[in-house]
Amino acid sequence: MNLRDQYGIPKDAVITIAGTVGVGKSTMTNALAQALNFRTSFEKVDTNPYLDKFYADFERWSFHLQIYFLAERFKEQKRIFEYGGGFVQDRSIYEDTGIFAKMHYEKGTMTEVDYETYTNLFDAMVMTPYFPHPDLLIYLEGSLEDILARIETRGRPMEQQTPISYWEEMHGRYENWINSFNTCPVMRLNINDYDILSNGGSVEPIIEKIGYFMKQSRNLRK
Repeated sequence: MNLRDQYGIPKDAVITIAGTVGVGKSTMTNALAQALNFRTSFEKVDTNPYLDKFYADFERWSFHLQIYFLAERFKEQKRIFEYGGGFVQDRSIYEDTGIFAKMHYEKGTMTEVDYETYTNLFDAMVMTPYFPHPDLLIYLEGSLEDILARIETRGRPMEQQTPISYWEEMHGRYENWINSFNTCPVMRLNINDYDILSNGGSVEPIIEKIGYFMKQSRNLRK
């Protein structure tokens, strides 16, 4: 019996991984998909026509970038469910509005009119009974010190050049967002409770926890 059946995880389930930069979303996505025999869904960055322009001029391109992300994530979410589920998804559509668009508005790099247009569009597209929400959102959490250490270890140049104050702000914004998020069931997972990179066997207790959590969520909805 495979792990998915052993722990009662439906073969058509859709699991989304959320968390701040450096917390290990991609690693967790790949590990769970492999163990559950699910497909993966990753953010497409290379084909984004606004990303370079955005980094050159936040105020000019923040609205365009967020609209692009919304459209692409919406299409991907529809594709996943039209395929019949069985996916682990790296990053959620909800983080765009709850963290990034909100941050641009509050920092003045997105106008009030643009922010209102964006949030109205998001609500009309996503916050409806017709939008296929994930069965479970796994929120990867850890201390700021642990996350900074991971960012340092993986050594991506753009991240190394980013001020620590930015990562502090992101960490705080993610915590505030997840504490009020209730659109779909949320399971928190502390990055200190497992070590998938050096111990592949540590994924089974996570899958056991997912199975138990999803069963409890289904019972609550009955």
